[in-house]
Amino acid sequence: MRTVQYIPRATEKAYTEEAKNTYIFYVPKNASKQEIAKQVAAAFKVTVVDVRTAVRKAKPTRFSRGRHAYPGTTFRQDHKVAYITVKAGDKIPVFEETKADDKKADAQETKAEKKTAKKAAKEEKKVAKKAEKEAIKEDK
Repeated sequence: MRTVQYIPRATEKAYTEEAKNTYIFYVPKNASKQEIAKQVAAAFKVTVVDVRTAVRKAKPTRFSRGRHAYPGTTFRQDHKVAYITVKAGDKIPVFEETKADDKKADAQETKAEKKTAKKAAKEEKKVAKKAEKEAIKEDK
């Protein structure tokens, strides 16, 4: 069994399918359903229930080599997409927030707390200066 990288599709459809325990991946065109199931089960430690595949045909696209040069058409590449259904309760953490995202959120919260603490300290200094000025005026 060869090791192949499966690329998850981050689209709205993929996120809605995730609620049904179905995950969508781009896979190599020559990969069979059995190979896909084994690879995903081994990589993400889940139980694969069903694998559906679809080959999306390439579309022609126009190009030009300049204003007076000849125009032409070329083709995009075909894509094979696998819809992988896993057992209820199993999750593939591809589309979920990672701990790095949580750390970023925590860092932003601490930044905000530091800012508010700085503002409070600044206000205290202003109040202390005003009190000193008033004390000096009273002494005179």
